[in-house]
Amino acid sequence: MSATSESLPTGATKPRRSRARASSDDLPVRIGGMEYSRTATTPARVLGFDQALIWVCLTLLAWGVVMVYSATIAMPDNPRFARVGQNFFVFRHALWIGVAFVAALIAFQVRMDWWEKAAPWLFLVCLGLLIAVLIPHVGMVINGARRWISLGPMNFQPSEFAKLAVLLYAADYMVRKMEVKERFFRAVLPMGFAVGVVGLLLLAQPDMGAFLVIAVIAMGILFLGGVNARMFFLIAAVLVVAFGLMIASSEWRRERIFAYLDPWSEQHALGKGYQLSHSLIAIGRGEIFGVGLGGSIEKLHWLPEAHTDFLLAVIGEEFGLIGVVCVIGLFMWLTRRIMHIGRQAIALDRVFSGLVAQGIGLWIGFQAFINIGVNLGALPTKGLTLPFMSYGGSAILASMVAIAIVLRVDVENRRLMRGGRA
Repeated sequence: MSATSESLPTGATKPRRSRARASSDDLPVRIGGMEYSRTATTPARVLGFDQALIWVCLTLLAWGVVMVYSATIAMPDNPRFARVGQNFFVFRHALWIGVAFVAALIAFQVRMDWWEKAAPWLFLVCLGLLIAVLIPHVGMVINGARRWISLGPMNFQPSEFAKLAVLLYAADYMVRKMEVKERFFRAVLPMGFAVGVVGLLLLAQPDMGAFLVIAVIAMGILFLGGVNARMFFLIAAVLVVAFGLMIASSEWRRERIFAYLDPWSEQHALGKGYQLSHSLIAIGRGEIFGVGLGGSIEKLHWLPEAHTDFLLAVIGEEFGLIGVVCVIGLFMWLTRRIMHIGRQAIALDRVFSGLVAQGIGLWIGFQAFINIGVNLGALPTKGLTLPFMSYGGSAILASMVAIAIVLRVDVENRRLMRGGRA
């Protein structure tokens, strides 16, 4: 360091550099509300990737493993699961997390321009898998739903892959249609048709929950991509009417709505409202601080699917209001951070990367919102898992790959802001 720079007092402005030197300066990196330029004092975390995002995801995964073990430890006492051991579900859950980590590491190596080129092909693969799961002897039927394809010791759920595939396709579509985004029939109608085809295949399984998430992802990307507000609200109205007709035309879906409105009635308490009523009992037992890890009673064959759709109810019973608030806080921070990374990418004129990141934020945030709302009795019962935490290998795999893509967007953002190439 020169004598001149050493003699500068704290807070003083450094001498101006030459115009040639200044023109080659890197753009500042904005992290956590503060800007850093490319200097010797730039924090190492600015030059790498978002470590806080990784730690939050790891926290949710680790907490999920503990809660899956707690929720399933007594399941072998049920005659339905008499052939499995106490560690069966947590072992399979951990195995899927290991597979998801490998898939995420591979996905992280893929550049965003490659994802953009592959988006239409991934969408076609998604359609093929959704068709394959409906073929007898290919798709597996569990609890009356045909949603899984057997892969030996593990089952794969194509609808989870469809969320990521539709997200990538919608972002690529909006980039390609940026010039005609003000024209409804040329900009919106083809995308609506594609989502409609996916929706019909999902409803045939049936899996209305996944269709709802995919519709929200596509709608969100259309809105973030700059579609005219009048067209956006028109599409939203059409979707609301469509989902209303789906519910009205299905007796068992209507029963779910009635059970949600009055889960304690004699008609619903032992029927469609059984899960919801026992979820509320579990959360009520937890009070403020919970009954302690492993102390849940509702998981002892009272609350069905406690390790999947209703894992939050077990968290509420064992960790109380404090545990539920912590889960909500983690998902709120995670969603906000992912959306921020997407906004950074769009500010750097990387529209596809920005829409993908924000679409992933919508996906994780909306699915967590639905699952938490169902467990708390604020929303009708829906078969959606809690991202990163609930038992379900395909969901864990899709979520981890999605987070790897967000980290890739973040890394490319930082490289561009340092004056390099994505």
